[in-house]
Amino acid sequence: MSELNHELGIIALESSMELGNAIDKYIQNNRNCNESFLIPLDEIRFSNGEGKVKISESVRGKDIYILCDVGNYSCTYKMFGIENHKGPDEHFQDIKRTVGAIRGKAARITVIMPLLYESRQHRRKGRESLDCALALQELERLGVDEIITFDVHDPNIQNAIPLLSFENIYPTYDIVKAIICNEKSLELDKEKLLVISPDTGAMDRAIYYSSTLGVDVGLFYKRRDHSTIINGKNPIVQHEYMGRDVIGKDVLIVDDMIASGESVLDIAKELKKIGAKNVYVAATFAFFTEGFEKFNKAYEDGLITRIYSTNLSYIPQELYNSEWFEGVDLSELSARIINRLNHGRSIAKYMDATRIIQNLLNK
Repeated sequence: MSELNHELGIIALESSMELGNAIDKYIQNNRNCNESFLIPLDEIRFSNGEGKVKISESVRGKDIYILCDVGNYSCTYKMFGIENHKGPDEHFQDIKRTVGAIRGKAARITVIMPLLYESRQHRRKGRESLDCALALQELERLGVDEIITFDVHDPNIQNAIPLLSFENIYPTYDIVKAIICNEKSLELDKEKLLVISPDTGAMDRAIYYSSTLGVDVGLFYKRRDHSTIINGKNPIVQHEYMGRDVIGKDVLIVDDMIASGESVLDIAKELKKIGAKNVYVAATFAFFTEGFEKFNKAYEDGLITRIYSTNLSYIPQELYNSEWFEGVDLSELSARIINRLNHGRSIAKYMDATRIIQNLLNK
């Protein structure tokens, strides 16, 4: 694919409009042009809750990138006079509607879902659904050529679509850069910093962070009550720490997402009990499904120093205003990826950030 053959078109759904505008600006600057690459779109809802998508201009022969944040709970619509907030199901339906509205006229369709739809349910045990796999297969059947996501809960989910291009990007470099630039007192020294994995499932991520930063890694093991199920999962009975002594050290907890936050706050409390100095948290997605109050209290009590998370999924202004929260902007990285793909160039250098992280640390 060459730039001359396929004109770029970006369709930012309502859920990703802010990110889409920022990406558009970066690409305009990169190409020294003043013309927007965004394609106007109407997401229409009828009074009974049914919906449709209408594209306002031609997409024939274009290289189309559809942006959607399935985790954006701020998008609303009226149904029978009641205001409803869009959930992941409705956002995903709008992706399908958009592909349907394109009607096969585009040269190529790429769906960018930073938070992969239903990815938290990444494997099945017994009689339960596996919606993420079915959703990926549905996009493939609709004619989508490529799917791009960030820090997916379990990369093995791509095995559901073995013939479709599936790219999983990690925002490690941008998060590390934000931490280094903001935390002036943080020393990247083996004797002064530890990377912590909150559970066994996040261990690979923690090992990568610790390897690139040149520090050791520790692990918290979640002891669960497997005889009870609450909200679809076995409740955590206790967190047990395995690793080097943390007394007087700064610690960095790394994970893909923060949901209610109970787990990360329990771990922060345990780390403080055993002598940790400052507790930092880095997560690609921050949902805070039960609000910010408990985090405000944890910050006031000295349990956490700062939480870093990206703008790949919706972050309310109230969170940006919190002293303990620092947003990491991923619009430039997203723009670079779209720009290179549209030019038919490899994005391999964005798949492994080890070299550029080392360059950053050497500076």
